[in-house]
Amino acid sequence: MCRNIRTLFNFEPPATDDEIAAASLQFVRKISGFNKPSKANEAAFETATREVIAVVHRLLDSLETAAPPKDREAEAAKARERNARRFGTPGA
Repeated sequence: MCRNIRTLFNFEPPATDDEIAAASLQFVRKISGFNKPSKANEAAFETATREVIAVVHRLLDSLETAAPPKDREAEAAKARERNARRFGTPGA
C-alpha cells in the first residue's frame, strides 16, 4: 500500500500538487487501514487527507538543504534499474 509514497523534497522539477495529494492519500490509507472508507467514515477520511496535504505543503516549503536538487528522470531510471535487478523484470 505505501509503495506509492515517494520522496517529494529536493527534486527538479518540484513535487506537484497531484504528487503531494497522492502521497497524502496513501498515508491516510495506511494509517486508517482503509483503502476506501465506509460511508460512515468517509468525511473523517477526506478531512484527514486534506489536512495531511496541507501539512506536507508546509513541510516542503519550510525544508532547506545545501544539496543540489535531484533530477526526477534520473532517479526514476535508477529505480527501474533496481527493480529490474531485484525482480528480474526488464523495465519494471
